[in-house]
Amino acid sequence: MEKFFHLKEHGTNIRTEVIAGITTFVTMAYILFVNPDMLSHGDSRIYNGVLFATCISAFIGTLLMGLWAKIPFAQASGMGLNAFFSFSVMPAMASLSGDPSLSAVDQYQMALAVVFISGIFFILITLFGVREAIVQAIPHNIKLAISGGIGLFIAFVGLQGAGIVVASDSTLVSLAAFSNLFSGDAASKQALLGAVLAVVGLILIAALAHFRVKGAILIGIVSTTILCYLTGAAHLPEGNLFSFNLGQQTRDFVEVSFFKMDFTTIFAGRGFWQSIATILILVVSFSLVDMFNTIGTLIGTAKQAGLLDENGRMPQMKQALMCDAVATTAGAALGTSTVTTYVESGAGIGEGGRTGLTSVVTSLFFLAALLFAPFAGLVPSAATAPALIYVGALMMNGMKELDFSDPTEAIPAFLTIVLMPLTYSISNGIAFGLISYLLIKLLCGKVREIHPVTAILGVFFLISFFVSIA
Repeated sequence: MEKFFHLKEHGTNIRTEVIAGITTFVTMAYILFVNPDMLSHGDSRIYNGVLFATCISAFIGTLLMGLWAKIPFAQASGMGLNAFFSFSVMPAMASLSGDPSLSAVDQYQMALAVVFISGIFFILITLFGVREAIVQAIPHNIKLAISGGIGLFIAFVGLQGAGIVVASDSTLVSLAAFSNLFSGDAASKQALLGAVLAVVGLILIAALAHFRVKGAILIGIVSTTILCYLTGAAHLPEGNLFSFNLGQQTRDFVEVSFFKMDFTTIFAGRGFWQSIATILILVVSFSLVDMFNTIGTLIGTAKQAGLLDENGRMPQMKQALMCDAVATTAGAALGTSTVTTYVESGAGIGEGGRTGLTSVVTSLFFLAALLFAPFAGLVPSAATAPALIYVGALMMNGMKELDFSDPTEAIPAFLTIVLMPLTYSISNGIAFGLISYLLIKLLCGKVREIHPVTAILGVFFLISFFVSIA
């Protein structure tokens, strides 16, 4: 372990890495249930197939991160990307086939072919260094802002998941009405109790971290989970936890998902060239969102882990991007949407994870989740939320290095930070940061400060905001 992962060199040990790996898994275990639910459109066969595919693809992608790139990042089917797959790509497949009544299974299998193509595209542009060149072209101040933006984004996700921040018709978001804890209906009381316990969990994690208790985040998650069940903020599912039919799930995976990409039907309906054009738009859309989500996550969390060199570069960036590309391709073959690097990796990093051993541990838990998925689902969002909020706070540390003295640097950095949580997208934050950087520098006559790749990205993003998928 020491020779392979260089634990002492990174100031860590096996115990710390194992705890970090478990913490990362627990904070992102929700994807095992959210992803099948989002992609299945109510079809139990797709649900079962996607559940298996999600577990196995996360195992493959995260294991690659651990053994090849040797960094503490986890991968799984990406949130946002799975929504794009389900609500944009699958309906587009029905249109391509020329059969508006095409079944959900057929749409799903055609959409998997599009994801597979995008995965091959990822591999090619990574091999030729295109993705790495894009990373290096991002201005230094925006790189710093990415970390802070992701921190706010993670915290916002945690606050929403805990029910502390809720939707509002007048202001879009608002604070939960805690006064209803004693006067509201049963459902409201349960939700508000979960929000209160999430705050308790956050305070516990912060206190334990102050006293340098190892496993502070994991202890906070477990303690909050226990409190949720003891107080009634969470309930065990009805029936036997072991009642799920593993045999049926396996058959559905093999029959509906495993290497069931449908390339033929894509070109059967609207004509070859029209199909090519639509697929090209979809692949580019997948590529942009995944690439900038991954780049943003890698830069932001790598800075937190101290994995960047003096020039703000991550030495293992190319390997990490290739792991991401291979995992997407494998995920499509297995039956799930685009696999990407998870911001929740920051939870394990916050727990002290610094090497690929953290990822190896996380990957093994994803593999075990095939058998123990019901238990992973027992951790309520009120228990994982404190970890996300705490990690979000840690990631704001890099903001003290931002240069706010120059408006041409400050405004792009600010837009990068604030638009990630406000638009619920890492890539949107980066896009606005790069566009504003390009336009402000041009207007101020600082053309020489603009990297050619930065200019290309800014123009491309500017155009993409005004072009939608037909």
